[in-house]
Amino acid sequence: MQFLPAVPILRIFDEAKAKEFYLGFLGFKLDWEHRFEPGMPLYAQVSRGGAVLHLSEHHGDASPGSAVRIAVDDIDGYHAEIMAKGYKYMRPGIEQMPWDTREIKVLDPFFNRLMFFSPIKKG
Repeated sequence: MQFLPAVPILRIFDEAKAKEFYLGFLGFKLDWEHRFEPGMPLYAQVSRGGAVLHLSEHHGDASPGSAVRIAVDDIDGYHAEIMAKGYKYMRPGIEQMPWDTREIKVLDPFFNRLMFFSPIKKG
């Protein structure tokens, strides 16, 4: 039996703001989007490398204020990339944590927290 990575569902309220944040600022790509019919809430998948997130406007799918941790192999490179975009709503730094990781913490427009992290290389 094999378990695969979990896919978090994050609640969103505005498609344009979600795409600006996840696709524009964080550099994820839109894999697919679904609506039961025009004018209905959006359900979409975004990904970057092995990180997959589902974004949902459906009120029963998730609560705003969720938190997700995403491992990144080059936290400095990712930080430089997102800072170069000049996203006007956020300028995150890199924080060294007491549990031997370095992290970038961002808050999406819907109060979901995403923590991108890399272990501190020892030796």
